[in-house]
Amino acid sequence: MIEMLWDGPKRRRPRVLLAHGAGAGMDSPFMEHIARELAAAKLSVARFEFPYMARRRQTGSRTPPDRAPVLLDCFRQAVSQLGAASELAIGGKSLGGRMATLLADELGVAAVVCLGYPFHPPGRPDKTRTEHLRALATPCLIVQGTRDPFGTQRDVAQYVLSRRIRITWIEDGDHDLSPRRSAGFDRDAARAQVVRAVADFVHARAGGAAAAKVRPRSGGSKAR
Repeated sequence: MIEMLWDGPKRRRPRVLLAHGAGAGMDSPFMEHIARELAAAKLSVARFEFPYMARRRQTGSRTPPDRAPVLLDCFRQAVSQLGAASELAIGGKSLGGRMATLLADELGVAAVVCLGYPFHPPGRPDKTRTEHLRALATPCLIVQGTRDPFGTQRDVAQYVLSRRIRITWIEDGDHDLSPRRSAGFDRDAARAQVVRAVADFVHARAGGAAAAKVRPRSGGSKAR
């Protein structure tokens, strides 16, 4: 049984299952904020950890991420604990979102949400992680910062992606989707944009009777 953190009533629909990124666990400030705000937007949000991150908690040793087969099996098990996949959106931060895109079609989930997709390693735009995204059939939302070193807006414009993928751009956002205050951007407004985009997308595709009404806030983003 995989341990999960919950925000919002467990019986509420639709549900969102989120995995963490490579360097921080399910209770990182970023994951805590996103889960809490999505619950406020009338979603039921579950978070879980991959085996390597659970080992870090036990041993205190900063072990590297597990190989993809281990991560994918863990994600499958987490999905199986939540019941009907057709009423579930899956996704996560960076690595977690990437694993979700690899499983979405196989599991028959309603939607995928990626918070900062790792299109390529920083400084290696030639080493792409996009091959499977060309044929993705599950509706997918990628929320990406325009200056994300794992895939800037200019980088991503060159990729061939499935028509089922929608990208919401956070102006001046980095890999944590945070713009620079020094550049004149409002980080709180950017985070509100992220939550609004995800909540609207999931409600529309994962079985909600009506989309959540999240109050719009200022902040720039572009949709593709």
